[in-house]
Amino acid sequence: MSATPASVSIRTFRAILWRDVFVTGSEMPSFLAQVLIQPFFILFIFGKVLGDIGFVQGDFAAVLLPGIVAMNGFLGALQNTTLPLVLDFSWTREIEDRLLAPIPIPLVAVEKMVFGGLRGLLAAVLMVPIGFLLLDVSWPVAGLPMAFLVICLGSLAGAAVGMVIGTSVPPRRINIMFAVILTPLLFTGSAQFPWSALEHTRWFQVVCALNPLTYVSEGMRAVLVPEVPHIPLGVNLLVLVASVVGFGALGMKGFMRRALD
Repeated sequence: MSATPASVSIRTFRAILWRDVFVTGSEMPSFLAQVLIQPFFILFIFGKVLGDIGFVQGDFAAVLLPGIVAMNGFLGALQNTTLPLVLDFSWTREIEDRLLAPIPIPLVAVEKMVFGGLRGLLAAVLMVPIGFLLLDVSWPVAGLPMAFLVICLGSLAGAAVGMVIGTSVPPRRINIMFAVILTPLLFTGSAQFPWSALEHTRWFQVVCALNPLTYVSEGMRAVLVPEVPHIPLGVNLLVLVASVVGFGALGMKGFMRRALD
């Protein structure tokens, strides 16, 4: 019995995804350096050092850690989707091999987002034991499954945003992109503060509400430190799903345009 086109596409999709996962294993030292150094120092300085010398309240670490885990998942997925796309569509032209594979072109874009999301998820999970070692915090076990769902959605949302950026930013502008896009995303994503605490700085609260990372950070706090004021969990999940679908559709449209050029 001959294989159907759908089964061939599924097998090809899994083979491409497995190849990318295998490459991650061989590049693990550089990957760890990319996703752990910056959040480690943010946790160490803001959560440990400033707490020990009394410049922040004692419970700030409990607010900070879920936000940093969320930030690492979202931005890790974004970067690990954007940079490979920029390279594939410019100097390496590796994308041409994938486009010739027996798989629909939209599924190539989906694989890129899934792989970026997996890298973001790994980056987020790796920060959890580091945070526990640095900071005196604890999380309720009952909240961990929902936290995992939030970080999975957040990583996929970051990958979808990365797909949009990676298919729209010219390769020669990629360095400027990190300064112009990533830095504002980092500091307006409510990773270092609860969104509701900005009620006296309304304009900045509105700006933060436009950042999908805010809903990852707030979703993590909603299930791990529910005593801290936060955006309702249902709202966070709804916005994250909408971000995955919306940015994913835009990213796939850009991918198709670049692939068919």
